[in-house]
Amino acid sequence: MDCPFCQILSGEERDVRTLGTVAYFLSAYAVTEGHYLVIPTRHVETFFDMSPAETEDTRAALHAIREELMREDASIDGFNIGMNCGTSAGQSIFHAHTHLIPRRTGDVENPRGGVRAVIPSRREYTETSP
Repeated sequence: MDCPFCQILSGEERDVRTLGTVAYFLSAYAVTEGHYLVIPTRHVETFFDMSPAETEDTRAALHAIREELMREDASIDGFNIGMNCGTSAGQSIFHAHTHLIPRRTGDVENPRGGVRAVIPSRREYTETSP
């Protein structure tokens, strides 16, 4: 079992919670305090391999985690949600996982562009339409 997420699911060293077909836990490499990962309990590589139940349970888990974090930390006023699918997209653990990253006003100088910053030259844009 080379998959670190499958190892987390089979071990007891981390606080892992489940909701239906997914599990969630704090990231060991948190971008911000309260950064969670949501993963299918079944080993699948990317979002595109997840079943409809797994995608729905991921959505439900993200909402549940958000509610809990917002109750516990009034400084949170935004979130980034992201998945990396494939090596070229930055995926380094090939077990589907969704990042929920709490954001706080002032945690970076200029948050404009958000997830667009995965390609730094495309972060800034001047268009007002999506």
